Amino acid sequence: MTHKPQIRIAATYMRGGTSKGVFFRLEDLPAAAQLPGAARDALLMRVIGSPDPYAKHTDGMGGATSSTSKAVIISKSSQPGHDVDYLYGQVSIDQAFVDWSGNCGNLSTAVGPFAIANGMIDSARLPQHGMAVIRIWQANIGKTIIAHVPITDGAVQETGDFELDGVTFPAAEIVLEFIDPSDEGDGEGGGSMFPTGHLVDELEVPGVGTLKVTMINAGIPTVFVNAADIGYSGTELQDAINGDAAALKKFEIIRAHGAVRMGLIKDVSDAVKRQHTPKVAFVGPATGYVSSSGKQVAAGDIDLNVRALSMGKLHHAMMGTCAVAIGTAAAIPGTLVNAAAGGGARTAVRFGHPSGTLRVGAEAAQSNGEWAVKKAIMSRSARVLMEGFVRVPGA
Repeated sequence: MTHKPQIRIAATYMRGGTSKGVFFRLEDLPAAAQLPGAARDALLMRVIGSPDPYAKHTDGMGGATSSTSKAVIISKSSQPGHDVDYLYGQVSIDQAFVDWSGNCGNLSTAVGPFAIANGMIDSARLPQHGMAVIRIWQANIGKTIIAHVPITDGAVQETGDFELDGVTFPAAEIVLEFIDPSDEGDGEGGGSMFPTGHLVDELEVPGVGTLKVTMINAGIPTVFVNAADIGYSGTELQDAINGDAAALKKFEIIRAHGAVRMGLIKDVSDAVKRQHTPKVAFVGPATGYVSSSGKQVAAGDIDLNVRALSMGKLHHAMMGTCAVAIGTAAAIPGTLVNAAAGGGARTAVRFGHPSGTLRVGAEAAQSNGEWAVKKAIMSRSARVLMEGFVRVPGA
């Protein structure tokens, strides 16, 4: 029996925000994987090392967590007024599929630097020293992201003193603007940011009860629930949730029923093939706690606490897209997020998460009874971890 040799594919391993993933230029992928479909999915799963029943990703580039089992494909933009198209794949760890249903806000931070470093931006537009403004088309959800990338000596500046909770070392600050981040859901609300047409709904969850929830399509579809209503304070760290199989099952049931109510799936049984969206998060009032790094977070340092699950596990920090949902919901009086933050109008919110705190700004306005947000803003950082080639078995 003959075995095909490995093939090598140009790739860059990058950290973006509190995530990391394997970045590709579309043109560098094998021809069959340059188009959506089974060949592309199979390639990315093999690169990451999925599906892995051991949940270790020993034979791939993944890190066996929702934050590290990610792949990104970048190409010159097909959209007027944009520089690059950015396509994101969340690779399941233990199952054979790639979820293309949403964006990764954290890895969005690395798209501008990658595009610049790979010659995808006209050099005439790049300052020798200063800030490069990169317009990104997020192809999964059809939205615009504007990245403000620092440039020094004509190249991306990666080092700096910007500290991001959830990331060990400081780096250069990159500001992201998520333009018109609310999604056009197809639930009861006929395409509004709130797919049911309500700021708060009662969601019947078998085995859990009837919960008050805020379901929002902004940044990423998210189901928010009050921490106290499900037996938590909102100050929990990963072990308190991820080590409790019953808790994880409960959150997945809530997520699945929220997905049906939001019009994202037709039946709860479909949720297993749509793990990336929606997210489920629980909120609580500002309360002090000790973060996962041992840092004391005082109640006076934050407006509220938020904990969110990604791919079936409590996230170690906060997903960037979920932070957009938090900032947007916090800006709208009447949502559970706004109430947890103390109520009233606001244009920015700082929330506590397992690794520390994060500030996100969003300005919301109501017109003809519909809420809309023009943009959400947050700061992250990114850097290249390794560049060269990944290899995968030719078969």
